[in-house]
Amino acid sequence: MKITKIFSDEKGESHFEDVEIPLIDQGEIGFLSEDINVRKLQFRKVSADYDYDFHHAPQKQYIVLLDGGVEIETSLGEIRQFQAGEILLVEDTSGKGHKTKNLEKRERTSIFIHLYSKELIDIGS
Repeated sequence: MKITKIFSDEKGESHFEDVEIPLIDQGEIGFLSEDINVRKLQFRKVSADYDYDFHHAPQKQYIVLLDGGVEIETSLGEIRQFQAGEILLVEDTSGKGHKTKNLEKRERTSIFIHLYSKELIDIGS
């Protein structure tokens, strides 16, 4: 399964990276990834005119786009568009951040799946 990761490098610049999540054949129930421990889940709705200037991700999280697309711009000016059904892994919790705006002028919903930070995992939380 392919997803896109957004992360910051050591200079604080944000980047895209295409990531492959390995899936294992589980027979009749399909193909599953390894388990991923999550901290929280949030549902989100944004207004039709959503256009958010440079910002950091509030925490490491997956974003599942449910019913609308977004355009994201990195600090280096690379722009990609993502459609409903796509999954992003957002890790740029520091640095210059990224811009996000709706592709269409309509409300959009998504799911945020908050992940444990490396520090939390290391201490056994």
